[in-house]
Amino acid sequence: MLLQASGITKNYGVTNILSNINLMVNDRERIGLVGVNGAGKSTLLKIIAGEIRPDQGQIFKAKETRLGYLAQNSGLQSDRSIWDEMLQVFAHLIDAEKELRDLEQQIADPTLMADDKKYADTLNRYATRSDWFREQGGYEVETKIKSILHGMGFGSFSFDTPIHTLSGGQRTRLALARILLQAPDVLMLDEPTNHLDIETLTWLEDYLRGYAGAIVVVSHDRYFLDALVTNIVEIERHQSKRYTGNYSKYIELKAADYEIESKHYERQQTEIAKMEDFIRKNIVRATTTKRAQSRRKALEKIDRLEKPLGDLKKASFTFEVELTSGKEVLQISDLAMGFPNKGTLFKNVSLDLRRGETVALIGPNGIGKSTLLKALVGQMESLNGSFNWGTNVKLGYYDQEQTGLNPNNTVLEELWSAYPHLEESRIRTVLGNFLFSGEDVLKKVMSLSGGEKARVSLAKLMLLKANMLILDEPTNHLDLFSKEVLESALMDYEGTLLFISHDRYFLNKMAERIAELGPTGTQHFLGNYDDYVEKKQEIAEMLAEAAAATSKESATNNGSGDKSSGGSSSFEDNKQAKRDERNRQRKQEQIEADIAQLETEIAELEHKLTLPEVYQDYVAVQETQTQIDEKKSRLALTYEQWEETMA
Repeated sequence: MLLQASGITKNYGVTNILSNINLMVNDRERIGLVGVNGAGKSTLLKIIAGEIRPDQGQIFKAKETRLGYLAQNSGLQSDRSIWDEMLQVFAHLIDAEKELRDLEQQIADPTLMADDKKYADTLNRYATRSDWFREQGGYEVETKIKSILHGMGFGSFSFDTPIHTLSGGQRTRLALARILLQAPDVLMLDEPTNHLDIETLTWLEDYLRGYAGAIVVVSHDRYFLDALVTNIVEIERHQSKRYTGNYSKYIELKAADYEIESKHYERQQTEIAKMEDFIRKNIVRATTTKRAQSRRKALEKIDRLEKPLGDLKKASFTFEVELTSGKEVLQISDLAMGFPNKGTLFKNVSLDLRRGETVALIGPNGIGKSTLLKALVGQMESLNGSFNWGTNVKLGYYDQEQTGLNPNNTVLEELWSAYPHLEESRIRTVLGNFLFSGEDVLKKVMSLSGGEKARVSLAKLMLLKANMLILDEPTNHLDLFSKEVLESALMDYEGTLLFISHDRYFLNKMAERIAELGPTGTQHFLGNYDDYVEKKQEIAEMLAEAAAATSKESATNNGSGDKSSGGSSSFEDNKQAKRDERNRQRKQEQIEADIAQLETEIAELEHKLTLPEVYQDYVAVQETQTQIDEKKSRLALTYEQWEETMA
C-alpha cells in the first residue's frame, strides 16, 4: 500500500461535499475517480495532495512515497524555455553531473596526488556519486525529455520556445509532460485528456499503461478509462464505492448491484408487510395474541434495509426538427482557410453532406477544424474555394468556447432573450430538463462552471429546432452521465449532423462517416472511430508494401540490366515489408544494446579511477579519463542514432 485516505469529510459552509470517503492506493494500481460534476472528485485529490485540509479524516502515506498532482487546466507559468523548464525536473542530476566533472578535474590534477588521504577521499566521493548518478538515470535525461515532449505533441517545436508565448492548451500539455518526467510514486491527474488530440491521447494511454508507479485519475473520457484503469472509485451522494475493472465493467457491476439490492429490499418489504398484517389482525384475539406479540418483537429486531437509490437526476432533452431540409444539405469545394501573416491552415478541402447523415471531423490540434466550422456558420472568411447550403437548411451551431453566451445574463435571461416569444413557464421547464431548478435559474452566466455553461448552450440549441447541427467538441465539460444523455438525444435526431470531437467513445457511438482534415485536404472514411483506425492501419501497410516493392524493383533493375522481375506478388511484397520492419527493429535494438554497453563501460572506467593501482599512477588516471571522455562522445552520437530510428 502506498496511500490510504480514511474517513475523509469536507464541507463548504453548510454544504456537504464529501462524507466519510475511503480510498486505498496500492503499488502500480490504476484507479479512475468518477462521478457527476460537483461530486467532489477534484476536492478529494486536493486533500490527498495536501492543498486543502479535510474537516475530518486522515491521509496515511507509506514512507518516502512521492505524490504528484496535476490539477485540471493547470498550465505552466514560466519565463523559461521549454527545454530549460523540463531540465529543471532533473536539477539534482544536473548538479550531480557538474560535481562529477569537477571531481574528474581534481583527480586528474597532479598536485592532488601529493596528499594521499585527500586523493583517496576524492576518489571515494567520485565512485559513490558516479554510482548514484547512473542508478538515478543520469545518462538518460535528454532522451527521456525528448521522448515525452515528442509524445505530448511538441516534436515540431523549437525547444528554445519561451513558455509564456504558448497557448493555454499548450501550457497545459507541457505541465502534463513535466509531471510525467517527475515520475512520482503516486501520479494524480485531474482531467489530463483535456486539450489533447487523438494522436496524443493514444500516446498518453500507452505511456501510462507502462508507468512504474500508481495512478489515480479523474476523467470523463470513457475510452481513456476503459483503456487504462483497473479499478473505479465512484463518488456519489458524498460517499465512495469501489468497483474492480474498467469503466465499462463498472457500469455492468453498478447495474447488477442495484438490481440485487432492489430485490433484497422488495423481499424484505414483502415480509414486513405480511408480519404487520398478521399483527394487526391478531393482536386483540385471545387465541392468537401471544403469536402476534412474538411477531411484533421479531419485527422490531429486523435490520431494515434502506431503499436502493436509483440514478441521480439526469438532464433530459431531445433535438426536434421544425422543417425538413432538401436532400443535398452542404457542398464544400476546394476550401482553404488561414490567417493574415500566418499562412494557410489547410487547402483543397471538399465535403458533401446529405440529409440525415452524421459526419465527424477529426484531425490534429491546430489544423483548423474549429476554423472550418466558423467559416460554415459565417463567422470567418475563407481564403479560397466555396461552400453552398442546400434548400430549407436551418443551422444550429454549438461553440465549444460558449462565446454566444452573455456573461451578465442570468440563466433564465439567457434563454428568454433568445426566445422572447416563449412563456416563462416553458423556459423554466426547459431549464429544469437541463438540471437548472429553483434559484439556479437566477445564477449569472459568468458564475457558472464549464459543465453548466455547456448545458445552457445545449438548452438554447434544443429550442432552435434546427435541421442541421454543427457541434464543436460538444462533450467537453460534460460529466459521464450528461454525455450519455447527449448521445441518446443525438441518436434520435432526424436532421443532419457535423461535429468535431476528440472523445473516441462518442465518435464510436455517433459517427457514420469520418472526415480527417489535413493541410492539403480531407480523407473520408466510412464507419466510426474503430473502423477509421482499422482502415488507417490498412493504408499504412499498403504504403509500406508499395515502398518495399518499389525498392525491390529498383534493386532488381540496377542489378540485372534488362532482366524483368516479372512482377512481385502481393505475398512477396508483404514479406519484404515485414523484413524491412524487422530490420528497423533489429537496428533499434542493436543501438539500444550499444547504449547500454557504453554506459556500462563508462561506469567501469569511472570505478577504475577509484582503484589504488590507478589513482596512484598519474599517467593511468590521464589515460582512463581520456577513455571516459571518448566513450561519452560515442554515447552522445549513439543517442542521436537512436532518436533517428524512433522518428
